[in-house]
Amino acid sequence: MPAMSDPRPLTGEPVSLDLLNTRWMRDGVRQDLLTGVDGLRIWLAANGLADRFTADAATLERTLTAREALAALVDSPGDATAAARVDDVLGHGRIRATLTAEGPGEQAEFADPAWGPGWIAARGHLDLLRTAPDRIRGCAHEACVLHFFDTSRNGTRRWCSMALCGNRAKASRHYARSREA
Repeated sequence: MPAMSDPRPLTGEPVSLDLLNTRWMRDGVRQDLLTGVDGLRIWLAANGLADRFTADAATLERTLTAREALAALVDSPGDATAAARVDDVLGHGRIRATLTAEGPGEQAEFADPAWGPGWIAARGHLDLLRTAPDRIRGCAHEACVLHFFDTSRNGTRRWCSMALCGNRAKASRHYARSREA
């Protein structure tokens, strides 16, 4: 079966935000990569998870559950109910300490492997919260629903992409100024 390309306008964000970014807007219409297992297969491949997890209906369902939990948490960071939803996803896996020839390590374990991709995204979000919670951002463009982790030096990034949303905002401001003149 030929590989399908990833249609999303923003990829490469940390796995938790990349899961959120499986929904985006195109020409005012909400798009969703995870409407079926083909989209899940694309997302798994984009995040290096395709060799570890199966793109099937059960994995899709549990990954969507994780996406909704993460979306609630990102939209309402201090909300206890949103935190409990992410915690519920995290309850489906654990980290096991390992010792290999290369030295100490860790391995994720799941009673139900279908929870793996969603659990990894939720666990990755904990790392972002530990690192710099104030750098987890939604795009400042009013018509955009994408999220990013601001890695700019001064922490002032506002747009998912300067080429897309940043340029649209600048063009809008220019158009408004020229109409006033």
